[in-house]
Amino acid sequence: MNTIQYILRWDRVIMLLVGYTVSRVASLDFTYHNQTQLERFLRNATLYYPDITDLYSIGQSVRGVDLWVLAIGRDIKSHVPLRPHVKYIGNIHGNEAVSREMMMHFIEYLLTGYGSNETVTDFLKKTGVHVMVTMNPDGYGISIMGTCTGYVGRENANGYDLNRNFPDFFKANTSPVQVETKAIMNWIQNRSFVLSANLHGGAMVANYPFDSYNSTSQTSGASISPDDDVFQHLALTYTRSHATMSLSPETCPGDHFVNGITNGAQWYTVNGGMQDYNYLSVGCMEITIEMACCKFPQPSQLPQFWSKNKDALFNFLTKVHIGAKGLVIDNDSNPIPNARVYVVGREPVHFKTSKYGEYWKLLLPGKYTLKAEADGYLTTTVSIVVHDGVVTRKDIMLMNTDVKSEGSKHAVYLPFILLSMTMILL
Repeated sequence: MNTIQYILRWDRVIMLLVGYTVSRVASLDFTYHNQTQLERFLRNATLYYPDITDLYSIGQSVRGVDLWVLAIGRDIKSHVPLRPHVKYIGNIHGNEAVSREMMMHFIEYLLTGYGSNETVTDFLKKTGVHVMVTMNPDGYGISIMGTCTGYVGRENANGYDLNRNFPDFFKANTSPVQVETKAIMNWIQNRSFVLSANLHGGAMVANYPFDSYNSTSQTSGASISPDDDVFQHLALTYTRSHATMSLSPETCPGDHFVNGITNGAQWYTVNGGMQDYNYLSVGCMEITIEMACCKFPQPSQLPQFWSKNKDALFNFLTKVHIGAKGLVIDNDSNPIPNARVYVVGREPVHFKTSKYGEYWKLLLPGKYTLKAEADGYLTTTVSIVVHDGVVTRKDIMLMNTDVKSEGSKHAVYLPFILLSMTMILL
């Protein structure tokens, strides 16, 4: 190592130590942060909280900016059996900037709360939280502060609306899939997210699927999903935890949302939206949250946005711990990845098991029948009772189609019955 390399290395160490001191003693300020400042904030988070953070990029924008995700939770770099994972995606439309700052403050809230706030600590011990502060850094880079309406910066660098760019299950989407969209698609296909929200601005409402109509004969009214009861519960959890979103039917000029929620298509139709893709492709329950009437308000308003949204952002994610979860295994107790778990009567939406054979299904209290299927196995149905405030565990065994011996039939079914017993987990 020559003298110049030695000096540069020590300069880097000193910069890291200075950054550590600043970050530890000063809270995140309420201003808009550019990409360099955002990346510094995320890297500092991993330096000071290495045991509960994992920073990774899922790809790059059109202009080559990394799409960073910060994962937060105890032992977040390791697989914890049946621990559910949730996500937030901010700044999909680059000129809708409030969500970008709210995600940074939410990260700080979780990190500083771990070990000091009992509720936050307990949540992060049993949940993996993944936060993408910005999905559209290129659009944000050309957006104009103080602009409440308009489209400058809304789209990506190729001029495409990223929340109209996903494959649509009801109507063909002819827009070429953008690199940012493709990165999100690969991300959710390879990680088993259970609950999610994408964050916007320009209104104040929690919007839930479907965003478009699954029938050519329907052109107005609500487009009801099989899990409409759960989606309304999730949306109401957010708005009722928000300081004002649910209090008045008129939260922004011209808007009228009872309790601050709306079915997507009933508000206006979206072809190629992110929330429908999450739900229909992998069974991840996602809603869209509009956080501010003004898309890019002055930074002086950011403290009140944080005050109003802080509890809602946290309480929404805690809803991942309702319904049912368990393992799908074969008759030799091996996990079955990519098995499909349905709720009978709520088809065709299914949850695809993780590579460890895990499934999660958000449900309200009641009696349900689960159906599990996988290639090369016999389809199985089991009954389940979901209680309020707890997660019901139900493991499901699928018999390999090669098991045909009638004489061993009862021997095979006995462990299946035992493994399918319901255990209520607090």
